[in-house]
Amino acid sequence: MNTITVTDTDIAFPCEPGQTVLDAAEAAGWAIPYSCRKGVCDTCLGGITAGPITVPGTGTVRGPVDGIRLCRASPAGDVEISPRRITASTPPMRKRLTTTVHRRRQVAPGVTILDLRYPIGRRTPFRAGQFLNIILDDGDTRSYSLANVPHHNDMAQLHVRHEPGGVFSAKILSQLEFHDTVEIEAPFGEFVVEDSAEPILLLATGTGFAPMRSVILDRIARRLTTPVHLYWGGRTPHDLYLADTVAEWTRRHPWLRFTPVLSRADAGWTGAAGWVQDAVLADYAELGQHHVYACGSESMTVTALDTLTRERGLDPGRFHADAFVPATGARVAGR
Repeated sequence: MNTITVTDTDIAFPCEPGQTVLDAAEAAGWAIPYSCRKGVCDTCLGGITAGPITVPGTGTVRGPVDGIRLCRASPAGDVEISPRRITASTPPMRKRLTTTVHRRRQVAPGVTILDLRYPIGRRTPFRAGQFLNIILDDGDTRSYSLANVPHHNDMAQLHVRHEPGGVFSAKILSQLEFHDTVEIEAPFGEFVVEDSAEPILLLATGTGFAPMRSVILDRIARRLTTPVHLYWGGRTPHDLYLADTVAEWTRRHPWLRFTPVLSRADAGWTGAAGWVQDAVLADYAELGQHHVYACGSESMTVTALDTLTRERGLDPGRFHADAFVPATGARVAGR
């Protein structure tokens, strides 16, 4: 049994042989930011201050060393780590369920909304912004954000972008019929909007809107009125497949603002054009008191963090991202 300690804190927790830093932290009731859990994205990057750590594809390295993906790294002895962030959390209570297809509808040329029903009497509590894993026949997984509101936890709504050659989105999704079964495990993720009196910006590209839908509907259900401004970016209007629905939410709830952004706008488009982070720059001169949550393409989340911290004074600790990355061992970029 190894021990993991956290730099400049009194946090310490055990780690079983072969267990990753992320898994050990979760088991001990500590939350470290993560997204793909497969060593592809950079959400879980942290440092090893001291001690030996085994990294897949690299071997065992010894701290101090930065840029370690804590979701894949396993201590080879007692180690001291310096994650980007670590907070107390209830150990996750995940469930593996066989769900059934309730409805499948294509809402845009490249997007399908899939509704899954859980077995009668089974529920999976989750927080707005979290995701589930679809378990494929070979045991591999594909992850998709939960778009439904948390109090509807006897089902799952997924927004699936069609990926050419995608194992699930291209080969399985098109064949699913009513009452077909889909194996899932849920919930996962730390991309959760905390309750706060300070204003919130939500940045989404493509099907990165899915967790934002859950977040907004959750806040509506709980009658929260903290100002929220959603920026939703896509190439064409088809990519903003539920824009009319969001516009209706803004008419009913004055605390919610919505800015659609197109990167390939035609001459008739009168809204914001370019990238979502550039639309934020045009609207806000200062972001020191804001919290920003970004979900979608990895290029957007990385650029938004750099741009908004450098040009608008955003505290990096107030920026939270869930990047969609290619499914080469990680999450589909349109989950």
